[in-house]
Amino acid sequence: HLRQRSGTDVALFSAMMHVILEEGLEDESFIRERTEGFEEFREVVTGYTPENVEALTGVPAADIRAAALAFVSAETASIVYSMGITQHTSGTDNVLSLANLAMLSGNLGRPSAGVNPLRGQNNVQGACDLGALPNVLPGYQAVTDDALRSRFEKSWGADLPENAGLTAVEIVHAAGEGAVQGLYIMGENPVLSDPNSNRTRGALQATEFLVVQDAFMSETAEYADVVLPAATFAEKDGTFTNTERRVQRVRKAVPPPGEARADWEILRDLSTAMGRPMEYAHPSQIMDEIVSLMPIYGGVSYDRIEENGLQWPCPTADHPGTPYLHADSFTRGLGKFHATPFRDAAELPDEEYPLLLTTGRILQQFHTGTMSRKSEGLEALSGGPSVEVHPDDAKELGLKDGQMATVSSRRGRVKVAARVTDRSRKGTVFMAFHFREAAANVLTNDALDPVAKIPEFKVCAVKVEPVRRRRRTRRKAKA
Repeated sequence: HLRQRSGTDVALFSAMMHVILEEGLEDESFIRERTEGFEEFREVVTGYTPENVEALTGVPAADIRAAALAFVSAETASIVYSMGITQHTSGTDNVLSLANLAMLSGNLGRPSAGVNPLRGQNNVQGACDLGALPNVLPGYQAVTDDALRSRFEKSWGADLPENAGLTAVEIVHAAGEGAVQGLYIMGENPVLSDPNSNRTRGALQATEFLVVQDAFMSETAEYADVVLPAATFAEKDGTFTNTERRVQRVRKAVPPPGEARADWEILRDLSTAMGRPMEYAHPSQIMDEIVSLMPIYGGVSYDRIEENGLQWPCPTADHPGTPYLHADSFTRGLGKFHATPFRDAAELPDEEYPLLLTTGRILQQFHTGTMSRKSEGLEALSGGPSVEVHPDDAKELGLKDGQMATVSSRRGRVKVAARVTDRSRKGTVFMAFHFREAAANVLTNDALDPVAKIPEFKVCAVKVEPVRRRRRTRRKAKA
C-alpha cells in the first residue's frame, strides 16, 4: 500500500518506471515491436529517482522500489484505477503514465493485464458507449467526421452538429454565464456532486428552464421547473454495460410506482411531441438500431445475451465477443509512450489554507445519497458526515474526536464533526461528498484538466477550525 500525497501520482509512477529501467527489467520485445516514443519517455523518467520522489509524495523510496519490482516481476499485472486517478487537473497525464507503465512491462494485449478503469456507477460504460460524451456519436465515432455523421443523419432524419460540445462542468459554467438557457438533467445531482457547488447552485438559478428526470426528488430537482419521475433499474427492461465492456440484460422485476416511467419511454414521447417521432415499443427495438449504427455492438442481440453478456467489440452475429483488448495491435497501430513530467495541482496548501482536502465515498453510502440515504439501515451504519483529520493535525488545531469543526476553502465553508484518525495522512483531511448537511463539494476546486475537462475533486487547500461552544450567562433577575 503506497499512500502518496494526493496529486503526486505521475511522480510516483515515474519513480516506479525509473526503477524498472534502472534494473533492466523492461519488456524489450514488446517495446520494440508494439510501441513508439520510448526514447522521449525514457529521457523524462530518468530524473525521477525514488529518493527524489520520496520527498514529493511522502512514500519511502524503499517502498517505491519494492512496488516496482513486484509489479514488473509478476507473470501478469493488471492496473485497475478509479476516480482518484482521473479527478485531477493532471488526470490525463495520470492515465497516460499508467499506460506507460503497462507498456513498459508488456502488460497489455493479454489476459489478466491491461489498464482498467473502474466506473463510478453501474452503467457509465454503457452511457459512454452510446454517445453520452460531447465529442463522439454512439460507438465512439467522432462527431467531426463527415462520413460517420452522415450515417446517423440518414438514419435519424435529422441534421447533427459538426463540432464537439461541452462537458458536464463546462455546461454548468456556461449556464451561469448565460450562454446556456436550458438544461435537461437525467439521473444526476450536480448540486451535491459538482465541484465548487455554490457556483452550480447559482448556475441552476440563472437557467431559464430546467428539467430534472430522476427516480427520487434530489437537491437538484428542487431547482427544476419540471420534474419527470423515472423508473429504477428494477422497474424496467434494457441493458447495462459494465466496466469489462460486457453488455448484459436488465429485466423488469416490479412495475414502477405512481407516474414513474422508464427513461426511454419518457424520451420517446418527448421527442415525438417535439416533432421528431420515435416509434419504439420495446427496448429490444432500440438495441436493433444500436446494432445498425455501432460496429462495436454489431453482433449483440437480446437473443445472444439472454443468459450471458457479450463483451464488445462484437462486430458480427457469430463473433464470440472480445475478452481483452489490443491482442495483436492498438487502435492507433503502435502504442505511444507519452513523456509526462510531473506538475502540481491547481491549488496547494499555503499559509492561509494549510491543509490539503481530498474527497471520495464511504462504504455505506452511494454518490449523493439520492437512493442510499433513503435506507435507515445504511444511514445508521454510515454515522453521518465527518472530516477525517490526522491525530498530529488535530493536536495542533486543538480539535477533539467528535467535536464540530468549520472546514473552509476559497469557495465556501461547511460545519461538520471531526473524526480523528490516522486513515488520513498528516497534512491531509478527507470528506465524503454524500451528505447535503455538510456538502464537501462546497469546498472543492472546479479547475479542469485541460484535455479531459475533468475537475480537480481530489486536491484543494482548506483550513479546519474547531467550533467553540459559547458560554451561557444567566441574567440576574431584577428585584
